Amino acid sequence: MTERTTVRLPDELIRRAKRKAADDGVSLTSLIEEGLRRVLDERASARKRGSPPTVLPVSTATGGLRPGISLDSTAELQEMDDIEYMSRFR
Repeated sequence: MTERTTVRLPDELIRRAKRKAADDGVSLTSLIEEGLRRVLDERASARKRGSPPTVLPVSTATGGLRPGISLDSTAELQEMDDIEYMSRFR
């Protein structure tokens, strides 16, 4: 069963994804699905290998949250995790 959902992506990222899908001759949905599967499979493999858990955005100076981080917004935390994850590919 497939489910429809809405995601919010930066304009530049969606433009690049659409170009990549067109260049590869696949749908944007297929490209997103493939990417999600890769990320989820890689993270599951990393957990099996005993990789350290994701580091929370805590300030070492004050012991509290880093400036600009709110625990009220899980989207902000997810975005930081995504940025950290993608920085490994650069």
